[in-house]
Amino acid sequence: MWLAPYASDPAHTRGRLHAEPPAPTRNDFQRDRDRIVHSTAFRRLVYKTQVFLNHEGDLFRTRLTHSLEVAQLGRSIARALGLNEDLVEAIALAHDLGHTPFGHAGQDTLNECMSTYGGFEHNLQSLRVIDELEERYPAFNGLNLSFETREGVLKHCSRRNAELMEAREPHGVGHRFLQGTQPSLEAQLCNLADEIAYNAHDIDDGVRSGLITMEQLEDVPLFTRFRDETLSEFPDVKGRRLLFDTIRRMLSQQVYDVIDATRDAITEHAPSSADAARLCPSLVRFSHPMREASTQLKRFLFKELYRHPQVNDTTVRAKQVIAELFAAYVDKPGDMPPEHAQREDKHRAVADYIAGMTDRFAIREHERLTGQRLF
Repeated sequence: MWLAPYASDPAHTRGRLHAEPPAPTRNDFQRDRDRIVHSTAFRRLVYKTQVFLNHEGDLFRTRLTHSLEVAQLGRSIARALGLNEDLVEAIALAHDLGHTPFGHAGQDTLNECMSTYGGFEHNLQSLRVIDELEERYPAFNGLNLSFETREGVLKHCSRRNAELMEAREPHGVGHRFLQGTQPSLEAQLCNLADEIAYNAHDIDDGVRSGLITMEQLEDVPLFTRFRDETLSEFPDVKGRRLLFDTIRRMLSQQVYDVIDATRDAITEHAPSSADAARLCPSLVRFSHPMREASTQLKRFLFKELYRHPQVNDTTVRAKQVIAELFAAYVDKPGDMPPEHAQREDKHRAVADYIAGMTDRFAIREHERLTGQRLF
């Protein structure tokens, strides 16, 4: 695999929290990817919400299929730019490991429940999963991933949390938030691939669900541009084939746009190494017109899909499940497994346990503890 000078080279990794001998057939980023794929948290993603709850239909995206789509888009772009595909894949597959059941509704509710106990944020929870909560190795907690993968997983961080992390791990993954520098180009790429993926598949799932229509999408220039391209080539196509081909063209053009705009930014700033790229502005980007078009699409999805009355109804019930589970476990920690019930940091233990649940397990546990059936 050819790497550009500004790519992350596994031979020059900043290493792991716990030193380990090298693997005989894999570099560090490949090893990270493999550990993520074999983790318990990764398997749970198949039953965690993207927009629609798992029980609402077998063909809607879940956190697992979303993560796979981000990895595919990320690798395609990385290959064209000479970035490290293995690192991109590892970050993409791990970036949602800390997501709660019921998507952002679950996260928001857990954050409210934890407001006086340090709060809750799924991005920090993803890092917590790979650093602490996975239990697979005799010598350490977590997966002991390389610095570069951990850095990429931590997309956002408040200054307060960064300072706490810096105290525990000087010059670690929280340091850049205090210094105002960027993560690796591979991490930047995963952030953008995440956005491209969920915008496209939320259109697909939204239309499939019946919550948005092709007619409503007339208000989205990014969509209509490629729908018209499809119809000019295939005038008689309609229905699912028209939708799929439009999304395919839209995805392809966004990928090509990122490649071209990023190449221009790299040429302008000319980073000589991966560390030099961290000192530049964010270099992995859309062109200005594509950024505007993507923002318009996000506004449409927020208004017409994420705030649709049917989604709002599900959100209300999901928040009730999380809030009542939290209260029940705080009141009776013994209702949790021993590894959570016996921890001294009771509220964080409850948050960790709930965050690790799948949608359907949370629903079952809530019914068991409260006698209510909300779904």
